[in-house]
Amino acid sequence: MRTDFQKHNPPMLPKYNRVLLKLSGESLMGDKSFGLDPKMLEAYATDIKAITDVGVQVAVVIGGGNIYRGMNEAETGIERAQGDYMGMLATVINGMALQAALEKIGVKTRLQSAIKMEQIAEPYIRRRAIRHLEKGRVVIFGAGTGNPYFTTDTAGSLRAIEINASVILKGTRVDGIYTADPEKDPTAQRYDKLSFNEVINQGLKVMDMTAFTLCQENNLPIIVFDIHKPGNLLDVVVGKKVGTIVS
Repeated sequence: MRTDFQKHNPPMLPKYNRVLLKLSGESLMGDKSFGLDPKMLEAYATDIKAITDVGVQVAVVIGGGNIYRGMNEAETGIERAQGDYMGMLATVINGMALQAALEKIGVKTRLQSAIKMEQIAEPYIRRRAIRHLEKGRVVIFGAGTGNPYFTTDTAGSLRAIEINASVILKGTRVDGIYTADPEKDPTAQRYDKLSFNEVINQGLKVMDMTAFTLCQENNLPIIVFDIHKPGNLLDVVVGKKVGTIVS
């Protein structure tokens, strides 16, 4: 028998059944200048649990910039390929941290790595990843694509396509895509919706071009939203107007 509360507050139905959540490594630093902030991990885990509770299948790709960025060879003295592999290892560390935070609050997870490290992560196997998602487990993809010269944005786009995700949710510290950097230009205007061609023609930076082209060619929409606002992730997956959608 339904209570009055249930009658007036029906369960939220997700608009997207399977999502790929892309998080930056820097976002895990919180107010720190380096490393991991436990409060940020707890906040992300809570938000992810909220969308699994309404039946959304969730995969996650996290960057490694809070630990190591291997892009600037001139500054580090480390060749690009070597630096990129170091960055991939950093993403696995972040994936392990998020896995621990999720399991602490009762969310079943699997960490899969594009680089073999059997003691701490499963190897990435597409069919196995999809099966985990079907069983309600959050799948965290670590080590990027397993290849240097590709960003974690590209890894996120590739994995989203491979697992047949409905959408990529790109969590950032701003609430969408703007005409200019809103942190530098107070007159910048936010877009509610854009086409892939509009993003290209206006030179807006959503992802690197390899990642963006993958999404465009496979008709995979991207939603850019503020991940730091509690409840935003849930609002996105139930179809509320949050952030900017590129489709």
